[in-house]
Amino acid sequence: MRPFVAFVLFVLSLGPSLRAATTERHVVLISLDGFPAYLFRDESIPLPNLRRLAAEGAVADAMTVSNPSITWPTHTTLVTGVTPRKHGVLYNGYVTRQGPGKPTKIEPWTDKAVLVRVPTVYDAAHAAGLTTAEVDWVAITRPGTITWSFAELPATTDPLPREMVAAGVLTADELEIAAKRTGGRNIVWRDEIWSRAASFIFERHRPNLLLYHPLTTDSMHHRFGPGSLAGIAALTLADRRVGDLLRTIDATGRRAQTTILVATDHGFKKVEIYSFPNVVLKQAGLLHTAGPGIAHCDVYAGVQGGLAFIYVTDPARRAELVPKLKELFSRAEGVGQVLDAETAAHDLGMPTPAENEAMGELILYARDRYAFSGTATGELAAGPAENYGGTHGYLNGDPQLDGIFLASGAGIKKGVKLDRVRNLDVAPTIAHLLGLALPTADGKVMNAILTETK
Repeated sequence: MRPFVAFVLFVLSLGPSLRAATTERHVVLISLDGFPAYLFRDESIPLPNLRRLAAEGAVADAMTVSNPSITWPTHTTLVTGVTPRKHGVLYNGYVTRQGPGKPTKIEPWTDKAVLVRVPTVYDAAHAAGLTTAEVDWVAITRPGTITWSFAELPATTDPLPREMVAAGVLTADELEIAAKRTGGRNIVWRDEIWSRAASFIFERHRPNLLLYHPLTTDSMHHRFGPGSLAGIAALTLADRRVGDLLRTIDATGRRAQTTILVATDHGFKKVEIYSFPNVVLKQAGLLHTAGPGIAHCDVYAGVQGGLAFIYVTDPARRAELVPKLKELFSRAEGVGQVLDAETAAHDLGMPTPAENEAMGELILYARDRYAFSGTATGELAAGPAENYGGTHGYLNGDPQLDGIFLASGAGIKKGVKLDRVRNLDVAPTIAHLLGLALPTADGKVMNAILTETK
């Protein structure tokens, strides 16, 4: 079923439940990218605002994320309540197979209606007449159901950024720089701009649902590794950004009507060695390079940190090549598991290739200390991970991939401590807090943390 048709049927299915939407309630979902649960449990890291929220509300020792444990797929689970098998997002962008001999293509700025195959909680809020907002959320390009948007790369003509310039919160030069795809500023600077946008939106517009996603934590953990001094500094800065937004909410007088949910998309593992699956394919004569690029490939590896999808570019050769590829990668350095997507994908919450062309014929998971790199240059199948200290994408059952989750404010019990929650359950819980129906979600409302349950 096409995503737009699915959304229309979803809206019609809500029926009278739309009238139950709570227009006087606000929910703010903050996703601190790449925040492992094990670092939140480290009391030596100064996180005063987050720890205060946890003490005043509910906190989980760990949150199970979805597979693939990558930013866009897991963020989409946070707002849909379904796994990537259903919502369809498997990369940080829309993936297409370009045909025999060609690698896959990833398009990050594809419209949300094409990329996301099921309704989201912000779709449900909009359909119910509530206001919605997003700051640097993902898989959300031109959704049609966000009232106020400050995108990852905002256009200089976008209404909300222009309003911020008019109010003196953002300069015209800053907006020009923020809009650049290349040659812009560092991620710390961008997080500062996004922080201003989140506070401005709540102060000026007070949306019923605000989605806010800063990124410095993820960048520092990739570059320097989780637990590094740079990573700890990034976590502390993220905590300060949360504090800035909380003070803004307090200043509006709406704190008593506001629920704060803080989550993440994935944890992090340390990396020391790269594994190069495309070099393995080149050595086997299945991929050919021209300079730094790929000239022709019978098979291609699409890598995502601790995960790689292996694509047979000509469907007519799948039966021939898949068994050979299983054997080839079972011997490759750094490969911990080789899984056939036709038989293993559903157990992992992912689609088969027949259900979604973004899925490869094989799924590779890296060993500890290893991550996959997509390069096809050189002759070595593995080598040092220079200037790269950590990543994600590994199986979500790995405890280092567990993320944080805490909730505080309106509708949340105080002093609740849970062993584990699921990112699958965040969207249904938001829907419940806002008085919405989300019948397409597979997750459940987190009744254990709520003052009023279903």
